[in-house]
Amino acid sequence: MRALAQFVMRGPLQASAVAAVTTAVPLLFWIGAAVVGLVILRLGISQGLNIGLWALLPALGWSWFGQDPTALAVLLQVMLMASVLRTTLSWERALLGGSFLAIVTGLMLPVIYPGLLDDLVQAGVSFYEQYNADVARTLGEDLEQVIRDTMNASMAGTYFATGIGMTMLARSWQAGLYNPGGFRTEFHALKLSPAVAVVCAVTMVIGPMLGLNTMLLVWVAGTPLFLASLALTHGIVGRKKLSGQWLVLFYIALVLLGPSLMILLVVLAFVDSWLDIRKRITPAGPAE
Repeated sequence: MRALAQFVMRGPLQASAVAAVTTAVPLLFWIGAAVVGLVILRLGISQGLNIGLWALLPALGWSWFGQDPTALAVLLQVMLMASVLRTTLSWERALLGGSFLAIVTGLMLPVIYPGLLDDLVQAGVSFYEQYNADVARTLGEDLEQVIRDTMNASMAGTYFATGIGMTMLARSWQAGLYNPGGFRTEFHALKLSPAVAVVCAVTMVIGPMLGLNTMLLVWVAGTPLFLASLALTHGIVGRKKLSGQWLVLFYIALVLLGPSLMILLVVLAFVDSWLDIRKRITPAGPAE
């Protein structure tokens, strides 16, 4: 990946070619998004948008002719978050920008791609009626709407999460080429401010009461808190100079425990926004 980043930074021709080709090739769209993010972070928004136009063409092709908005949605997420990060040097604001775009995406998907969602909903309804009839009978006429909201939120949320991942990949490329170790330090320090943490928590709690898509709000508001909890975990391990095996065990536990541990981590990130747990932990080092 480092070699790819070095090739991209040789000039606009190389960056444009890599961004366009990888976006056009199925399942490689994420590389094109990360390349555009790298150019924005290193050379500025104007230069990045010029490169982004070449990636935007095949992304629009997939979106319009292939009825697959994945490449386009992820590319727009990365362009927005990388631009905010370049301008403000704040991951918090970049995540807020991504959250806003994720909400817009969730609202626009049923309008622009009604056929795609209808196919997914019908597949979901058939699955529940065939393999989980108890749930289908319990939900009754609400089954289709529940599945529709879930599919809509899952698509918008997945695009958001992938966009975050590709923005972080672009940032790590930038640090690897021009500031070794900078991304690690930056990620370990990532923490939401109390105000933003409250907004995220209130959005998850109050939104469903207003009749909004519960799953979409959980994805959009919970993702920044969850990412902050991962940064907290990495920061504690780094501050105590523990081995990487602790992080391996942590992610294994995250896979095994799933939602239970994720909820705990979101609560921990909310608490950390007020207490700044990392500063309260004594760093490892030689005794004086």
